[in-house]
Amino acid sequence: MTAVTMGKAINMGLRRALEDAAKVLVMGEDVGKLGGVFRVTDGLQKDFGEERVIDTPLAESGIIGTAVGLAMRGYRPVCEIQFDGFVFPGFDQIVSQVAKLRYRSQGRVPMPIVIRIPFGGGIGAVEHHSESPEAYFVHTAGLKVVSCSNPADAYWMIQQAIRSDDPIVFFEPKRRYHDKAEVDVEASPAPLHDARVIRPGQHCTVVCWGPMVRTSLDAATAAAEEGTELEVIDLRSLSPMDLAPVYDSVQRTGRLVVVNESPRTAGLPGEIATLVTERCFYHLEAPVLRVTGFDAPYPPARAEDSFLPDLDRVLDAVDRSLAY
Repeated sequence: MTAVTMGKAINMGLRRALEDAAKVLVMGEDVGKLGGVFRVTDGLQKDFGEERVIDTPLAESGIIGTAVGLAMRGYRPVCEIQFDGFVFPGFDQIVSQVAKLRYRSQGRVPMPIVIRIPFGGGIGAVEHHSESPEAYFVHTAGLKVVSCSNPADAYWMIQQAIRSDDPIVFFEPKRRYHDKAEVDVEASPAPLHDARVIRPGQHCTVVCWGPMVRTSLDAATAAAEEGTELEVIDLRSLSPMDLAPVYDSVQRTGRLVVVNESPRTAGLPGEIATLVTERCFYHLEAPVLRVTGFDAPYPPARAEDSFLPDLDRVLDAVDRSLAY
């Protein structure tokens, strides 16, 4: 096994996908010669050429629209949206065409497009560079939505997404790009849409994904020092959502805290709270609690530490649940 950063792991996964199938293309702003603003596609154009690793004009609607045409001709485009807040000019193409063409054609037109979106805050960026828009895409039937949280998942999940005949929005937590861990390139990866218990515990269940996985694990470590064992579940797939491990966990712990960076109102934690309440009502010892961003535009960089859920806010929610 080799220890690599998450950014390098995605690069390795893209490289392997390009090697395995000639129809796989990588496209986006600065993905070629520059290797992407986060260097995730570094070296790919040099090794696979300008016709397979394509620098596009600065036009997200054009990137996605071109990918739709390529997918209809049998290609498997992997689009990079440079930053989360830039996806909205391409939003119409994604929700009106990418999400619907396979359904509209009764399955005759596959739409094997992967849309990579670096997302979330925590890097001190300016406006439009720190959004968490995953709920918009989960709300759109026809799209699959996933988020990796560690290098091993990043390596395998990007390949699994590229092999899918469905369109997949692939969220990459940008502030975890430099986190390093071992990746076993010979392993048998978990199915793309499975959630995973990553820390067992008995007192409270914590569900999270993407950048909040590490925050939740840090909270679990801190809680354990005071004798509280948190069970942490990385959801990994947001659409479809694998909640079976969450139901099992809540039926044992009786408590659930959902952690997510997005603004609170109409976000995914509310959906998860509803489903868990429906399924586990008689097992709950306290209301399901949410730890989220605030219902406000993402703040300037100097204020983002006050906006983002951190270890203390997760522990505060756990304490409130245990005290209920």
